[in-house]
Amino acid sequence: MKALILGITGMDGSYLAEQLLKKGYEVHGLVRRSATWNRSNIDHISEIYNNLHYGDMTDFVSIVSVLKKVQPDEIYNLAAQSHVQVSWEIPAYTAQTTGFGVLNLLEAVRILGLKTKIYQASTSEMFSGDPKEAPQNELTPFNPQSPYGLAKLYAHEICGIYRKAFGMFICCGILFNHEGERRGENFITRKITKGVANIVKGKQDKIELGNLAAKRDWGYAPEFTEAMWLMLQQDKPDDYVIATGETHSVKEFAEQAFKEVNLDWKKYVRVKEKYIRPLEVNLLQGDATKAKKIGWEPKTKFKELVKLMVKHDLK
Repeated sequence: MKALILGITGMDGSYLAEQLLKKGYEVHGLVRRSATWNRSNIDHISEIYNNLHYGDMTDFVSIVSVLKKVQPDEIYNLAAQSHVQVSWEIPAYTAQTTGFGVLNLLEAVRILGLKTKIYQASTSEMFSGDPKEAPQNELTPFNPQSPYGLAKLYAHEICGIYRKAFGMFICCGILFNHEGERRGENFITRKITKGVANIVKGKQDKIELGNLAAKRDWGYAPEFTEAMWLMLQQDKPDDYVIATGETHSVKEFAEQAFKEVNLDWKKYVRVKEKYIRPLEVNLLQGDATKAKKIGWEPKTKFKELVKLMVKHDLK
């Protein structure tokens, strides 16, 4: 089996690449040209270095070129401008990469006549976060509260249209928040755990955060990437919510992270207005009942996840 991972240098892409290699796949990845080296997450995976191809989700020609060359059995699209706060600052770029980029991919597969199975990374940010709707499942109405969520919703819906119109095998994973040791340092969970480690090491004296009351359903990324593969092994394509079913606030995450090093979070956390979003998704809690029917189950609990991340950053 041959797999192409779009967004292979990100957290999810690197975990997925490792898992597919262990399953015996030939793994290829799409990477963007950058003036600075941005492959730290996959530097240790020597098996894929000859299978990295330059391209961009906004460049239809490059997508067609890579697909013609690789002829993958499976495509995992994890490529996106995926930072919610940043999407308010660059909404048009977010729409082009996260939304219309998926259309480029689907059109390329369709025009080339490939029978490739496609996984699309959808997100819980497509929901409104209204506590009355929790827990959210595959039938919960979408109502995104950010340019990122809206771009992802376009991608999600166009995948459904192409699946119905052209019989393409496309699965969308509506993934709730998932974290890991390779999470980018500008994402709130890693910002907290990295900050805690830096405070212990004397390199930092405080952590600046936004809305401490926002509640999220946090799981462990390697378990979520395993769910991506599982979806494409089913007889028929479908969409699945992937979540733990537990919800915790940003405040709880910070409190637990500082507890790991026996410090009081209140002494080090500061709320900054610049990190408050224009619109907030207040509460996300996923119902993964449907995913459990195909054999997926979350294993890592909230406290264990925080401990893993703090321990990693303390090294």
